[in-house]
Amino acid sequence: MKVTSSSSDSGTIKLLQITDTHLFEPADGSLLSVKTLDSFNAVVDAILQEKRLFDAILSTGDISQDHSAQSYQRFEQGIAPLEKTCFWLPGNHDFKPSMTSVLPSTQIQQAEHVLLGDKWQMVLLDSQVVGVPHGRLSDQQLALLDQKLSEHPERYTLVLLHHHPLLVGSRWLDQHTLKDAQDFWQVVEKHNSVKAVLCGHVHQDMDVMHKGARVMATPSTCVQFKPNSDDFALDTLSPGWRELELHLDGTVSTEVKRLPAGCFQPDFNSAGY
Repeated sequence: MKVTSSSSDSGTIKLLQITDTHLFEPADGSLLSVKTLDSFNAVVDAILQEKRLFDAILSTGDISQDHSAQSYQRFEQGIAPLEKTCFWLPGNHDFKPSMTSVLPSTQIQQAEHVLLGDKWQMVLLDSQVVGVPHGRLSDQQLALLDQKLSEHPERYTLVLLHHHPLLVGSRWLDQHTLKDAQDFWQVVEKHNSVKAVLCGHVHQDMDVMHKGARVMATPSTCVQFKPNSDDFALDTLSPGWRELELHLDGTVSTEVKRLPAGCFQPDFNSAGY
């Protein structure tokens, strides 16, 4: 599978990341008092108002909160106005049989490997461990990553997964990180082509360099988790998304965007979810 650049100038690949939508079967389903379908639709509307061109959409898990087939149909309907292929993967809250209930889809693709323009590739990994919030990459997933990096050593690589492969500094969240993350990084270090790693799960912005790769997490389209908090805590920041540009020289430009301040505030008295 290949995504071509719509850019008329440099061949740059432009991507949109929408993550952790936590949708429900009921249209008014709420997570920590935030109606997640409303916040998701508000994010899509804000993106449309920008009138920016994107080559593809990335959805890095926790699409659903209640495992229902209808929640995935709501996601499919919600991104339809963006009119670009969406590549998705499962998070810890997702139910893969319900995800596949909307496939085949004219817009959503469940791919493991995608060529991006002339210089980049994307590897999508499944870090879900059924029934628990933390993640882990199976031997098969690690072998997939190693294989694709070996097959296309000339291409810069963007790796997608749901769980964060680096600690974010919040004790409660870091209990639910990618377990055995050193195995992932050992594969990355065998090759010199991984330039960026993109995840969801932590409902906050992270952007750090690690072993030559830019590691990024992205705000949720619903509730936000407060950074650097030992205990469960919610942030006052509004729902958001990430925009990325993959350049021909292997560099990445990126920006996190958010809805206006004060939008979709959660129940700050919640002790968890």
